[in-house]
Amino acid sequence: MFPHHREREQPIFSTRAHVFQIDPTTKRNWIPASKHAVNVSFFFDSNRNVYRIISVGGTKAIINCIVTPSMTFTKTSQKFGQWADSRANTVYGLGFATEQQLHQFSDKFKEVKDAARLAREKSQDKELANTALSIAAPQDLSDDLQSPPVMCVNGPEDKLFRSQSADITLSSEKERIKKMLSEGSICEMNLEAELFTLQDSNSKLVAALHEANANVEQWKKQLLAYQGETERLREQVADLEAHGGHGPSDLLKDELTQSLEELEALLKAKDEEIHILQSKKSDYHEIERDRDQAIHRLREVEMRNSELERRIQNTEQNLSNSLGDRDRIDTELQRAIEILDIKIFDLNDLRQSLVKLMDK
Repeated sequence: MFPHHREREQPIFSTRAHVFQIDPTTKRNWIPASKHAVNVSFFFDSNRNVYRIISVGGTKAIINCIVTPSMTFTKTSQKFGQWADSRANTVYGLGFATEQQLHQFSDKFKEVKDAARLAREKSQDKELANTALSIAAPQDLSDDLQSPPVMCVNGPEDKLFRSQSADITLSSEKERIKKMLSEGSICEMNLEAELFTLQDSNSKLVAALHEANANVEQWKKQLLAYQGETERLREQVADLEAHGGHGPSDLLKDELTQSLEELEALLKAKDEEIHILQSKKSDYHEIERDRDQAIHRLREVEMRNSELERRIQNTEQNLSNSLGDRDRIDTELQRAIEILDIKIFDLNDLRQSLVKLMDK
């Protein structure tokens, strides 16, 4: 009665970009649709065999575009591309952080467009085959199918009412379980999208952390060199102050003092950068904790979906048993009605015989 596994949209590719839309008045200027870079993802709907580009900013959908074979993604610069959506009567633009991200999105757009074209061709072939079968069907058979024979049952009306009540109860139970399964699937889809985003952020943070660690080691070496140079300059300044006029001129002393101050400012700036990198490590641990929590919630939703599928199977089994019981009761009731008709007929014959005897 119900499918055991409900198909839904699946994410197949995701990247981050700044989203723009063409100005509907001038058709020339770009209007930013997001304040910051947001996730732009390709989704596939296996039920309708449709590919979509979706981007959500805050609580609203910035992009909700169905990919068609006629669409074309155009690279207008090294980090910017655009395509037109005739359904929404607009043009979308994406600004990427790197040229590699632009190439990846362009390649995925072409791949999805080709897949959408193949899906449309298969759908058209299927429609043509169904049309050919309907034309070739005989007219007399179609008339027979349109007018099925009507079955009449001579039974008590309360039995019919009980059957209709059982059908209504089973239908309401099916609708309730359908709603529960739909809510669980939507929650699972949101958690998968959140997990996908966290994994993307995690990989970027790991790469940034490795790069930061390498820079920290290099800056430590530079700090040691700067500290040694600072000590040497301090010694030179002390010698100049001790010897007075026997050393270099006052101009050279001022230059050395200025160099010393610049090196101390540089040392302070490097210390601040090291402090910032160390604070980023704590942000990385927080992202790791959020990802673990998302994985835990996803597992809980999967377990709940499994429980819902089990309940659907039990409901289907109960429905099948109820239908079997109802058919068996209808058969027994029909047999009882036939026996009752025979008894009534016998009583009628007996009555007529008694009337004849009384007349004699």
